[in-house]
This record gives sequence, structure tokens and C-alpha cells, in this order.
Amino acid sequence: MQPGAPGKSDQRLAEHERAPDATKASSPGGVVVALRHVSKVYRSDGQAVHALEDVSLEIVAGSLGALVGRSGCGKSTLLNLAGAMDFPTSGQVLWDGVSTSSLDDAGLTRLRRENVGFVFQSFQLLPTLTVAENVELPLLLAGRDGARATALEWLQWVELGGLEGRYPHQLSGGQMQRTAIARALVHRPRLLLADEPTGNLDTATGNVILTLLSRIAREQKTAVLLATHSDEAAAAAGAVFHMRDGRIEQVVNR
Repeated sequence: MQPGAPGKSDQRLAEHERAPDATKASSPGGVVVALRHVSKVYRSDGQAVHALEDVSLEIVAGSLGALVGRSGCGKSTLLNLAGAMDFPTSGQVLWDGVSTSSLDDAGLTRLRRENVGFVFQSFQLLPTLTVAENVELPLLLAGRDGARATALEWLQWVELGGLEGRYPHQLSGGQMQRTAIARALVHRPRLLLADEPTGNLDTATGNVILTLLSRIAREQKTAVLLATHSDEAAAAAGAVFHMRDGRIEQVVNR
């Protein structure tokens, strides 16, 4: 498997308002997942918590977008809904025109396994597995052949060649995050979701990770959506979605 060739252009994410004259950022990439007037309400101590309210946006192939806002504004909830890890209280999350709420457990598992990659602030590597074993794990769970060879190719792609035999505790923070990114990419997902991917890293190392995420969008044509508090991370994105109290207040396209 070849991890991919460089792309010719950047794509963008675009938010859709309810009004018919809503604007959309121009992009040659196709829509990977669309959120249509999505709201999410949780119950906490008997009270309704409105995590998201009437959010609409499209996540486009080859784009790098950033959700920006204070803790509790709905960033992580939006990521979970887009990745079919949770369901909206109202509205729809559509993959290829199919609502995630209509899928059974087998369909949801297949959707996540084949189309979605997750990267977390805390890396979430398994400490008893080597770097290569961590990366190949999604392929082994899916019963795919050639898992080790594919894992090694992706480790080369994220510039960790030669470290495949190390364990997570033998890596730096940046190396652990690159391992986590390789694991998220090993099944070639259409959507990569990153929740505070630079949160546990120093500025220089965080910039390396942001450069890698940009490269993933550009070369792999993967849609990348990250949630962040970091101004540096937001500056790396082609579209920045400013969130407040469960709503997207402003979209800045670059």
C-alpha cells in the first residue's frame, strides 16, 4: 500500500445556516459527513444541558478545520457526533446521505472501523504493545491481511521508521502522538478527528503535529477536524469554527 501522493489544492469546511442564502466555502472535495440542524441535550442532575444547538456544517475531503472555543462549548460533542460515537437529540448526521441514527450496531461499527480515525490529547496507546503493535491493532481487529507491513509503511510516513520495536514509555510526547496518528490512519479513514491533539505537547512539538495534520489533509485527501484551545492550532486550519454555548458563532475561511 502506498500511503498517497501529494494533492493539488487545499479544500475547506463550510458551515450551512438555516437561511437559504447561506454561503459555502469553495472546494473541489466531496462531502464526507454533513450535520444538519443538529442539537444535543444531555441530562445532568435532572437538568437539561444543551451541548449543541442547531449546528449545521459539512466536512469536506482534503480539508483541515478547527473547532475553537472554551471548555464546554460543544467541541468534543460535535466530534463525537461526526464520528458516529454518539447521536443527536434532533437533526441529522449524514454519511453518504444515511443518518447515523438509522444504523444498527453492526452498521455503526463498520462505519467507524472503515471511515473514521480518532486522535486524542492523551494519545491512548496501549502500554504493553510495541509501537508497531499499537499501529497494526485496528487492522488485526478488522481481520485484514498484511497488518504489520501496512503499519510499518505508515510509521515511515509519520517519520517513525526504526522505532517500531519500542514501547510507548520509551517515546517522547511527540513520538507518541505520531504513533497515535499512524494508528488512526492505518485503515485509510475518510475522516480524522483530533481532540486537542497538541494539548500535552510543547509549542515546537505541537507545531510538528500540526504540520503533519495539514499534510494528511493535503496528501491523503482525508478530511481532518480538530478541536482545540490553541491559537497556533487554529492558525494551521483552512477553516476555523468559533463555538460558544453549543453554537457556531463565526466561520473564518482562509
